[in-house]
Amino acid sequence: MNYKEIWIAALGHLKETLPQHAIDAWFEPIKAIGISEDKVLLEVPNQFFCEWIDSHYKKELVRSISFGDNSLGGYRFSIGAVSKEFEESSLVFKEKKKPIVHQNNLNRQYSFENFIEGSNNEFAKNAGKSVSEEPGENNFNPLTIYGGVGLGKTHLMHAIGNEAVKKNPHLNVVVVTSERFTLDFVNSLRKNKTIEFAQQYRSADMLLIDDVQFFRGKEQTQEQFFHTFNVLHQAGKQIVMTADKYPGEMKGLQSRLLSRFESGLSVDIQPPNFEVRVAILLEKAEQNGVSLDYEFIEFIAKHIKNNVRDLEGAVIRVLAKSSLLNKDIDHTLVRDVVRERTGGVLTTGISIEKIVRKVSELSGVSEQDIVGKSRKMEIAEARQVSMFLCREILGGSLSGIGLFFGGRDHTTVMHAVKTISDKIQKNTKVKDSIEMLRTDLNQTF
Repeated sequence: MNYKEIWIAALGHLKETLPQHAIDAWFEPIKAIGISEDKVLLEVPNQFFCEWIDSHYKKELVRSISFGDNSLGGYRFSIGAVSKEFEESSLVFKEKKKPIVHQNNLNRQYSFENFIEGSNNEFAKNAGKSVSEEPGENNFNPLTIYGGVGLGKTHLMHAIGNEAVKKNPHLNVVVVTSERFTLDFVNSLRKNKTIEFAQQYRSADMLLIDDVQFFRGKEQTQEQFFHTFNVLHQAGKQIVMTADKYPGEMKGLQSRLLSRFESGLSVDIQPPNFEVRVAILLEKAEQNGVSLDYEFIEFIAKHIKNNVRDLEGAVIRVLAKSSLLNKDIDHTLVRDVVRERTGGVLTTGISIEKIVRKVSELSGVSEQDIVGKSRKMEIAEARQVSMFLCREILGGSLSGIGLFFGGRDHTTVMHAVKTISDKIQKNTKVKDSIEMLRTDLNQTF
């Protein structure tokens, strides 16, 4: 049998063992072009074909070639154009055929200009700027931006893409989440459109992919992304990724994939410090055309510490409540929003003991009496003020506060809060006293 007959026999055997979509996608485009050193020489359109078949169908292909001629020891690949028709839909892309696929997925609101810089993200921002100026032509390929939730990784990634497009409007920037990449791949398998899928991603000049840790446990998707990564990287195209951890610490991803990630530059984004949090809040308020009192800004920044997204969300929540409920932005509204965002607890560093001590100093009632059983008017009032401040400042449970004040019922605490709230509305002297206590407690409101 000559090499053409051997391949016809091998292909027939493959059709009996593999699903039709695999035959159509990976074997029909192959052309036998000779025999070299007891191996069939098979022409494939590109390197990706070689890697994919070796990874997924090597045993079946060797077995089928032996079925055609058992004297042969397998196959060798030669990369070339199989046919004009296939070349046009191949995984090797000519510059003139590059479509702009996902560029519109760039969020134009994310830029370097509105990315608040601080010591927590300075290095990451500078690395991103460098990549945007010379995509694929630097040592930062791939660039992996990692850190916790809501710290600005996605913002920075989109800023890189937006800046790169600004400098070169014809740049093909493909923006995708790892989830979207996975779904696209699954759909391509289901619809027998793996070639089109590969075209979509391997035509990129810059691939921006969010949350690569979600590839965890998806072996076929990882395999696909591995080859996508290789094709782009070898072609000098820029890859930017975000992740929740340093690549070396990711679990559930193939070691060869992680080694590719670590071959470039990995930069982290840390939670913002107080000054950066204030700057973020001021920027967000300005974006929404509102001027928030600095004391409100400071209060929010003091209590929401770890997440930029929560900081921005707090501003939006304050504005929404003010607008929808037709209320002025005041101490109570801001405090309620912050309490919502922090799960009901305000991390002020103020304790019940400290509140009782301050009330004792102002009222002249001893701390023992405030938490004791006496019902004398001046003692009861000092106790009610203490309960009110504990509830308002610390956000503790009614029963927990009651337990501290001599094991009183939660209804007693509720009554105390209502009583003092009413007095604040009606009595200027009481209001001033409460404000003085808040100030002494280093509590803005």
